[in-house]
Amino acid sequence: MKQTLLSILISVGGIFAASASSVPSILELRHSITDDNIIAPESFETQTRLLEENFYLKNYVVPGVDTGTSMTATPAEYEARLAKLPTVIELPYNSIVKSYIEMYLTKRRGLVADMLALHNYYGRFFEEELLKEGMPVELEYLPVIESAINPNAVSRAGAVGLWQFMPATAKGLGMEINSLVDERRDPRISSRNAVKYLKQLYEIYNDWSLAIAAYNCGPGNVNKALRRAGVENNKESKKDFWDIYNYLPSETRGYVPAFIAANYVMNYYRQHGISPTIVKRHLTTDTVRIDKYVHFNQIAAVLNIPVEEIRMLNPHFLKDVIPGDYRPYNLTLPTQQCLSYIMSEKRILDYDSNLYARRTTAEPGGSSSSSQAVAISDGGQANLANASRQTANADGNKEIASQATERIATKTHVVSRGENIRDIAKMYGVSATDIKRWNKLRRGKVKEGDQLTIEVIEHVTPDEVRVVAAAEVEEVFPKENGKTVESNAPANTSATPAPAKAVEKPKASAKPKENTQKTKSQQTTTYKVKKGDTLARISRMYGTTVEAIQAANGMKNTNLQIDQVLKIPAKSSSAGSKSKAPAKKSTAGKKASKGRRK
Repeated sequence: MKQTLLSILISVGGIFAASASSVPSILELRHSITDDNIIAPESFETQTRLLEENFYLKNYVVPGVDTGTSMTATPAEYEARLAKLPTVIELPYNSIVKSYIEMYLTKRRGLVADMLALHNYYGRFFEEELLKEGMPVELEYLPVIESAINPNAVSRAGAVGLWQFMPATAKGLGMEINSLVDERRDPRISSRNAVKYLKQLYEIYNDWSLAIAAYNCGPGNVNKALRRAGVENNKESKKDFWDIYNYLPSETRGYVPAFIAANYVMNYYRQHGISPTIVKRHLTTDTVRIDKYVHFNQIAAVLNIPVEEIRMLNPHFLKDVIPGDYRPYNLTLPTQQCLSYIMSEKRILDYDSNLYARRTTAEPGGSSSSSQAVAISDGGQANLANASRQTANADGNKEIASQATERIATKTHVVSRGENIRDIAKMYGVSATDIKRWNKLRRGKVKEGDQLTIEVIEHVTPDEVRVVAAAEVEEVFPKENGKTVESNAPANTSATPAPAKAVEKPKASAKPKENTQKTKSQQTTTYKVKKGDTLARISRMYGTTVEAIQAANGMKNTNLQIDQVLKIPAKSSSAGSKSKAPAKKSTAGKKASKGRRK
């Protein structure tokens, strides 16, 4: 009986031993794991049209053009290319990583091009802070999946900035958050604190995959997953993201694979038909210490730089105000402007000082008006004039001839069998309502062979950009009646492109309805707002600025209503600059972009 029982136990033990030997190792698991329930990061939902309103994208780079070739690769190619990357952090390949790579390379190709452009500027902050702390440089691609490299990104949960810090985490790291300042949006400060936080997480887990997972869901969730996986107290077993994969929150399960995919697409985009971004002008910056209360409009008016550029360089000042009287702050400006600020600080503080001053006392029941005469502001007209030119103290810089970076083009679509308006609208990235309006369709039904007019926005291709010296810029200005149209720029203009130069008007079929009223001193145009319009788009259409349209219509924000009638100001300023003749349509740029807007 004992011998029989012993033989049974031996046979059962053999079965268990055999089954145990067939269990895949964790190394095999990380390469073969599959999961259909992962949740993509919010950055995948970023709207490229909104991202492209970034001042840097509009004025400093020409985004790469999508050739549409080599959309995806084979699993063997993905795995081999990831293995070749010179990284400290392990970047294994599996089906989940493949799904994220191909999501970037198919549905989000336009987003990849925008992120490559933004990385030209923001990437240096990431790299500098990582190198200071001796951290793996490949962590610079975490903001790709966190915010799509947008410093003003805000998640549904309230995380903010390039590195998506929650308020409690940011304050715990010493970052300032109040009504006027949010340091989560500051590229330098947020990068420094993100690196500090990642370093702390690595010191806890001694594994980069776990540190990255904890950055997404918090150390509490990672510790819970470790306990459930039974490896937390087993010092002989190496803690690893793939060990605890099945015990992590669903969003975090896709976070490390998305990080691996981000490293792939940001390094191998050329192999998939996405052209490299062309930098029109390199942006070099420096900081100046501000210990006074000052408004961006005061700085812009005296230093002759656009308010939008100051905002782009200093996104952490929420209301265009630097509360330097509370504590000193660093203001980031183009390098040549920092000395200008120091030498002109008194003029800056005195400019419209009554307009931007705050009351320190108020008597109950007293008059709210000041007993002193209040200086009348020019409504920002001087700054609007200066926004179209570069500062006068940047001699010798190389400039690109200013031209429109996008244009409205009219296309004809021949309806194929089985197509409907909704499918066609999706194909061109427009709304079905617009297609019906452009073609005067009442019922919205089409049949095979019908020809539809479609209005699309096209990007200027990189090969249409010509580099010229600052003194040669006048050569590329449009001419009218045989004479070169005058610009607002001084003789030694250098870098900031004029939004009103060489703006290509819509074609006849796409021209907006307008009502022109001429007076002796100016010409006013009215424009009826259509669905999808923004102030930025309308300003580019007419060669003016957002601030000019807001001032002309008494607008305090950029919100628009469909069928709202806007007054479009003439191309002139109260600063004494001559109004410019409308630019003729640029003959450059007839090549249609085949990429993101197709």
